[in-house]
Amino acid sequence: MIYIILFGAVLFLAFSNGANDNFKGVATLFGSATTDYRKAINWATITTLLGSISSVLLAGALVQNFSGKGLVPDDLVLSPDFAISIALGAAITVYIATKIGMPISTTHSLVGALAGSGIMAVGLSFNFERLGSTFLIPLILSPLMAAVISLIAYFIFKKSRLALGVTKETCLCIENELEPVVEILNDDGSISLNRTDGKTKLTISNYNDCVEVYRGDILGISAQKVLDAAHFLSSGVVSFARGLNDTPKIVGLLLVISVVDIKWGMLAVGILMAVGGLLNAKKVGHVISKDITPMNSGQGFTANLITGLLVTTASIHGLPVSTTHVSVGSIFGIGTATGQVKIKTATQIILSWVLTLPVAALFSAGIFMILQQI
Repeated sequence: MIYIILFGAVLFLAFSNGANDNFKGVATLFGSATTDYRKAINWATITTLLGSISSVLLAGALVQNFSGKGLVPDDLVLSPDFAISIALGAAITVYIATKIGMPISTTHSLVGALAGSGIMAVGLSFNFERLGSTFLIPLILSPLMAAVISLIAYFIFKKSRLALGVTKETCLCIENELEPVVEILNDDGSISLNRTDGKTKLTISNYNDCVEVYRGDILGISAQKVLDAAHFLSSGVVSFARGLNDTPKIVGLLLVISVVDIKWGMLAVGILMAVGGLLNAKKVGHVISKDITPMNSGQGFTANLITGLLVTTASIHGLPVSTTHVSVGSIFGIGTATGQVKIKTATQIILSWVLTLPVAALFSAGIFMILQQI
């Protein structure tokens, strides 16, 4: 029975992870109006699931790291109570954050849960040194690296674009002249001019709502088409990297169940991550896409490219970086470069990051204590 509870707790964590994390890889596709929400989340689901499946071959080191091995005595790692408390502590933290729309790190939640249960179980025998070197340092440095690199990449790509003669424009197209229209004042303050037959609409809005497009050719192909294709590809890379990086972290909690093949565990976790994203990602998705900084497709491409490179590299080398911290850090970098970061949203997100580890630790420690009394 205890193993069934553990398996259910791990699947709950996978579902919560998907709900909070799946949209992060494609947030810039939606935020830059390159595509709509439904197409973006579908693309994220497919590529994340592919990353989860690939983690069977490429990310074995992370499975061992997030089992707790090396942080606490081996006999505790093999305790179902320990694994359940970590899974539920992290899952509850991520689930609550998802409900309030905060993009937090499942990796950070897992580290907090590991620390909470571990300290509750063994006290000062907990390996604080390994916690810092293996987990905390990569988690702290990764968003800073992402922000700095994306800021630098933005200016490099901008200079390259100008050298290629590709210009940036905000276009207005009007068709079917002399058609009767009806003027409508929208709730957001914009004005819409609708054709009476409902087929064509012209909206006059503020600057940040305008869609920028690129004019010019690259090797004889429209620059905007090349950029959109590259943007979709980079978003897929980020989502793939997230599945590759997060799946083994969650599956590590199943090592205690020797009857469950790790490969099947990764597949089950990958499926639940996909379902969580499809059903419950919209609130967090809107915060990342719309509330951190306005962006165009070129800026979104830059952020996703840097995120994908950093997270994929970390996954292959067994470094537990947070896709959330890296992707949001990259978007912060772009917003810093353009001078359009929304300080209120940035402050709220950073505060949620600070609270993630202690909140997960408290939940996990409390659950472990309850399980020890049963």
